[in-house]
Amino acid sequence: TFTVLLRFLEEERHVRANDRAFNLSYNYANNAIRTSKYNIFTFLPLNLFEQFRRLANAYFLFLLLLQLIPQISSLSWFTTAVPLVMVLAMTAVKDANDDINRHKSDRQVNNRMVSVLIDGELKNEKWMNVQVGDIIKLESNQFVTADLLLLSSSEPLNLVYVETPPNNRLDKFKGTLTVNGQNYGLDNDKILLRGCTLRNTEWCFGLVIFGGPDTKLMQNSGKTKFKRTNIDHLMNVLVLWIFGFLFTMCFILAIGNAIWEVKEGSVFTVFLPRDQGVNAALSSFLSFWSYVIVLNAVVPISLYVSVEIIRLGNSYFINWDRKMYYPKNDTPAQARTTTLNEELGQIKYIFSDKTGTLTQNIMTFNKCSINGKNYGDLYDFSGHRVEITEKTQKVDFSWNKLADPKFAFHDYSLLETVREGNPEAQAFFRLLALCHTVMPEEKKEGELNYQAQSPDEGALVTAARNFGFVFRSRTPETITIMEMGEKVTYELLAVLDFNNVRKRMSVIVRHPNGKMTLYCKGADTIIYERLDRSCKKLMKVTTDHLNEYAGDGLRTLVLAHKHLEENYMEEWTQRHHEASTALEGREERLDQLYEEIEKDLILLGATAVEDKLQDGVPQTIEQLANADIKLWVLTGDKQETAENIGYSCNMLREDMKEVFIVAAHTAEEVKQELQ
Repeated sequence: TFTVLLRFLEEERHVRANDRAFNLSYNYANNAIRTSKYNIFTFLPLNLFEQFRRLANAYFLFLLLLQLIPQISSLSWFTTAVPLVMVLAMTAVKDANDDINRHKSDRQVNNRMVSVLIDGELKNEKWMNVQVGDIIKLESNQFVTADLLLLSSSEPLNLVYVETPPNNRLDKFKGTLTVNGQNYGLDNDKILLRGCTLRNTEWCFGLVIFGGPDTKLMQNSGKTKFKRTNIDHLMNVLVLWIFGFLFTMCFILAIGNAIWEVKEGSVFTVFLPRDQGVNAALSSFLSFWSYVIVLNAVVPISLYVSVEIIRLGNSYFINWDRKMYYPKNDTPAQARTTTLNEELGQIKYIFSDKTGTLTQNIMTFNKCSINGKNYGDLYDFSGHRVEITEKTQKVDFSWNKLADPKFAFHDYSLLETVREGNPEAQAFFRLLALCHTVMPEEKKEGELNYQAQSPDEGALVTAARNFGFVFRSRTPETITIMEMGEKVTYELLAVLDFNNVRKRMSVIVRHPNGKMTLYCKGADTIIYERLDRSCKKLMKVTTDHLNEYAGDGLRTLVLAHKHLEENYMEEWTQRHHEASTALEGREERLDQLYEEIEKDLILLGATAVEDKLQDGVPQTIEQLANADIKLWVLTGDKQETAENIGYSCNMLREDMKEVFIVAAHTAEEVKQELQ
């Protein structure tokens, strides 16, 4: 057993592994979830409360109460009660059906099975019975049961690959793991979140630290709310105007009644005597409410019935729409709420990611620049660039038994440069074979399969593989590659991780000859800031190539390296170990160390990979534009790449008169540029 101390929202949570009695004493939430709005006891009061928020329903309830008063009732109470009950019943049935579907979904999730370590052996347990502190086993393609602290996996380095949900705006995670009296820092990299799917990993073990409603997924999902569409608001406004018209008429008639009672009414009291205590003023007041009852037909309760029927019909039209059916997965559209059609009609803006949403997220190595020379284009005898098609002859990699047969490249000069022993070209592909987080899988001799966290990495490592630098295996301390047919094992000294702030990744390795080298790849602007002064001329040529790649809509990375001295590396490694095990200020200390060592780099070149648009994207964006929907697309590409993709997907069009760039960094500067 071991203990985990978690800090979140300025509170602390103590979890002891495999000790249910200890963990239950803290009354942590179990792993059952609930997304439904009602239960058997709360349905009637809550649903009626929601329905009477509609003005017409509230009005007819008020009218029903008036009709129960004999002095002012001119119509029988059931003339209002029957249609009101019908409207309330129809809406209640619809709402109940929606919530029953939510209950079914909750039951399906809560009754999923997972392997839990109990009394030293794995037992199947329902998700809802999993408790904080349990150790569970997940297998490939299973959903992550709860928020887990990753303990071990089938992969080297205990890595796991997950497919994340789209709705995970998540804060940082900090914790402390205590084993045998030793404390170790925990962060987001050690956590598996509920809602993710385990991919490309046979199995993993994890400790449950947050369950059910406490998981980050459920904390971010919010409660199921009663949604009010624009049509609901419009009908309320219309009914308010009708109320105004109705009460104005009733007020005028009540005044007329008062005048008549004073001038003429006393004559009729002989054979139509007034009730005791009723004078002209009170008679006028009572007649006002009588007119409200008599003229109640002015308020259209049938409008709500008609709208509900139309909504129901529209939801079926969505379900039946053949153009919204996806035959590949046998998936039709499914309207889970009857108001979906009008909710979609209210959309004015769409915010979209580019990679994997507009594009296929399938990367192919397209071009590269090595030591100032551009590779990947083909030219005819007159020096004009030749368009590459499916019929264009591909480079023959049959000399390389470990080459990927699906890899396609058309420029023979690059292969010739590498095979001639060009040191820059070989260093270029050596970097691609070493600087990554890819995991190799070799079930049969020579049949390599790479598991990559991102398709960019997979494409670059595959390119290195085909050009003779084959990544074969890794352990926590080594990386083994085949360099032009020779097996070479590098000692892995440090991995400087990529993140969205650093925008680069580095590895530090020791060659078999004892030399130590830092290999770095990242965004051009970031790498250029860290290059040695001797690279200025090469940087200018490489920049021209990068701009050309960006103009073709390709994703680019810049590669650089640096040789390290033994004495400095020993001292840096010691400081790196201290920073990585620190409980406070760990990230800041590591960032400082990374900044210190990733400078005075020597430029090697740049890569360009292609991520093709998904089928139908330009046509879809054109239709959205015709519907006057404004589309925003988020991308991490260079500006030139972003513009090119914008035109190719129809987001930017040639008929747009002024396409301008807003390059400011503050709200005030942006305002000035727009003006």
